[in-house]
Amino acid sequence: MDLVPALREPLKKVLGPATAKVMAEHLGLHTVGDLLHHYPRRYEERGQLTHLADLPMDEHVTVVAQVADARLHTFASAKAPRGKGQRLEVTITDGSGRLQLVFFGNGVHKPHKELLPGTRAMFAGKVSVFNRRLQLAHPAYELLRGDPEGEETVESWAGALIPLYPATAKLESWKLAKAIQTVLPSAQEAVDPLPDSLREGRGLVSLPEALLKIHRPHTKADIEDARARLKWDEAFVLQVALARRRHAETQLPAVPRKPKPDGLLTAFDDRLPFTLTDGQQKVSREIFDDLATDHPMHRLLQGEVGSGKTLVALRAMLAVVDAGGQAVMLAPTEVLAQQHHRSVVEMMGDLAEGGMLGGTEHATKVVLLTGSMGAAARRHALLDLATGEAGVVIGTHALIEDKVQFHDLGLVVVDEQHRFGVEQRDALRGKGKQPPHLLVMTATPIPRTVAMTVFGDLETSVLDQLPAGRSPIASHVVPAADKPHFLARAWDRVREEVEGGHQAYVVCPRIGDEEDGPKKKAGQAPEGDDGKRPPLAVLDVAEQLAKGPLQGLKVEVLHGRMPPDDKDAVMRRFAAGETDVLVATTVIEVGVNVPNATAMVIMDADRFGVSQLHQLRGRVGRGSAPGLCLLVTEMPEASAARQRLNAVAGTLDGFELSRIDLEQRREGDVLGQAQSGARTSLRVLAVIEDEEIIAEAREEAAAVVAADPELTGLPGLRTALDALVDEEREQYLEKG
Repeated sequence: MDLVPALREPLKKVLGPATAKVMAEHLGLHTVGDLLHHYPRRYEERGQLTHLADLPMDEHVTVVAQVADARLHTFASAKAPRGKGQRLEVTITDGSGRLQLVFFGNGVHKPHKELLPGTRAMFAGKVSVFNRRLQLAHPAYELLRGDPEGEETVESWAGALIPLYPATAKLESWKLAKAIQTVLPSAQEAVDPLPDSLREGRGLVSLPEALLKIHRPHTKADIEDARARLKWDEAFVLQVALARRRHAETQLPAVPRKPKPDGLLTAFDDRLPFTLTDGQQKVSREIFDDLATDHPMHRLLQGEVGSGKTLVALRAMLAVVDAGGQAVMLAPTEVLAQQHHRSVVEMMGDLAEGGMLGGTEHATKVVLLTGSMGAAARRHALLDLATGEAGVVIGTHALIEDKVQFHDLGLVVVDEQHRFGVEQRDALRGKGKQPPHLLVMTATPIPRTVAMTVFGDLETSVLDQLPAGRSPIASHVVPAADKPHFLARAWDRVREEVEGGHQAYVVCPRIGDEEDGPKKKAGQAPEGDDGKRPPLAVLDVAEQLAKGPLQGLKVEVLHGRMPPDDKDAVMRRFAAGETDVLVATTVIEVGVNVPNATAMVIMDADRFGVSQLHQLRGRVGRGSAPGLCLLVTEMPEASAARQRLNAVAGTLDGFELSRIDLEQRREGDVLGQAQSGARTSLRVLAVIEDEEIIAEAREEAAAVVAADPELTGLPGLRTALDALVDEEREQYLEKG
C-alpha cells in the first residue's frame, strides 16, 4: 500500500513544468515530499533586520532591509553616447550596516518607481565589491508592504516570522516560500516514521505538525519544536537503516578463523624487534575475537597517523593465513599498494618466502597485484591467488576484476575506506566461498558521532597511542606574502636537514603539466584574471628549487600521472636515501613510510583540508629524529584559511583536528560522497552538536530492529526508509 501518494506527486504536476525544472536542476527537488523537506535556513522577524555588516563575499544572499536613499544617474556610454545611459543606485540599511544596490539600463524603471526611501523589502543577489564598497548588482526583490495591485504579499503569508530558504540565483527565497505555501496542505498526509512510544516518550510533535511549524512558525518555540522533531527523524531513520545492515550481517555465515598456537603469527611476533603498545594489543584482541566467530567481522580500525595500524592489520591477516585462509589488503593507489607490499615483506622477512628457497617452515607467499603489472607477472600472481599459494595479497582495485579468483578468501582489509565506493568493497567480498571478515582502516581520525553516522554498520576500534620511539613534529605557519624572508628561511631549514643526513618532502596542490602561462618564482605563480593566482605546481616548484634555493641537492618529483614503474623507482630511490628532496602532490598522503625524512614544506597549504594536512604531516617524524612541518600560505592573518592553518600547527591531536575540520565544513562534505545514504539525508541534524541525539537514536534503532527486523509493525518507518534508501543507496545500506 502506498502510504503517501500526495507526497510522491511530481512537482511539475503541482507547480508547472518550468518551475519544477528549475527546482530539479538547481536544488535536486522532484516531488512534493522533497519540497516539504527543503527547510528554511533561518528566519527574519518583522521589525528585526538582517546584519548587512556580516554579508559573505561571492555568495548568493537574501537580506531584509529598508531603503535609505535612491538616486538615478544619467551618463554617456558607448551604447548611449548622448548621455541617455541610466544607473539607479539604491542604498539600503538595517542599522548594522549599509549596502549599495545598483541597476542599469532598462532594468532601472521598475525599481526606480518602487524602491522609494522608507520602503522595506527582501533583496536577493550575489555580494560583490565595487570601489571598496559591498554591493548587489541587479538584485531580485520582493516588497514587504501592501501591494497596490492587490496581489498576495510576503507579509500576508509569512506569519510573524519570514522563512528564508537555501536558494539559488535562479530561484529566490520568496519564490520557494510561495511554492511551499502551495504544497503545504499535503504535509497533513505525511506518515510518521517514529514509533508512537518513542515520540510520546520524548515529547516530540507529530511529523505533519513539525512540517507546518518549520515552514510557517508563529513563534520561535514553534521552530524549536519542529527542529527537535525533524532532527530525531533524520537521526533515527538513518540509524535504523544502519542497524538493519548490522543485523543482516549477523545472519550471514562466515568461517571462524583462529590462529594456530605455534604458527605463522607466533613466528612473526617472536621476530618483532619491539613490544606492541597496550593499544595495539587491545585492538588486536578485539579483532581476533571477531575473527573467531561464525559470522563476518565488520570492524573499523581508526587511529592516529603513525599509530601502527598496518602492523595490527598484518597480524590479523597472518592469523587468517594460520587458519588456512587468504587475506587481502585493498589500497586506494598503486604507490600505496607498492609501499604496503614493500613494508609487509620487510616486516615478515623469510616468513614472506613461502614456496621459495630460504622460506621457513610457517612461511607464506606475499603477492602484489596492480593494474599496471606486466602480463607475465600478472599471470603468476593470479595463479598464486587461485591455488592458495599466496596467503597475503596486496593490491589496488585490480583485485576486483572478474578474472581474479581466490582459493579461500578469509579476510578483506580496506585501507583508507573513504577512497572506495561501497560497490568496490562488496565486489571483493563476493569472491569468498562464504562472506569473508572485513576490517576497514582509516588514518583520518573521526569524531565519535561521524563514526556512528558514516560507519554506523561497523564496530569501531581506536588506536590513539603512538609507538615508543616516534618523534614529535614541530609545525609552523610560514606567511609568504607578509614575510617573504620566512620562505627563504624555510628553504634554509630544508638544506640544514639534508646536511644533517636527512631528507625532505615539498608538497604542492597541482602537477603543473597543464597550460599555465608564464612561470614565476616559487611562491609567486602567475596571476589569473581575477587577481587570484593558480595553485603552485610540482613541476614548476621542483625546477625553481633545483636552480635556486636548493641548488646542489638531489631533487626529484612524484605525482599521480607518472607511469607506475617511474613512480615506484622514485619512491625506491627516496626510501634508499638517494634523493634529498621529493617534490610531490598528495600521492604521498597516506602510507608512505621513509623514517629518514624529517622535514616537509607544504606550499599553498591553505588549499588543503585540515585532515589532509594532518595526514601529510604524518609522513615526517617517523624515525628517531624530530620532524618539522612548514605550512606556507599567502592568506592574510585574519582569514578563515589562516585560522585553519594555525589550528593544524597548534595541535598534533588528529581527533581534535577532525572536530575543527567538521565544524568548519558542511555536513555533506564530511560524510563523503561514498556514503550517499548519510550524505543527502541530513538537513537539520548537525553531526557534532547533536551527538546526544545520534547516540540515543542508535540505541533506540538497535532495540526496534532487534524486536522487529522487517519493521512489519511500523509501516511509516518502512516508508521513510524506502525514501532514504533509493536504488543507489540500497547498495550502500543493504550489501555489506
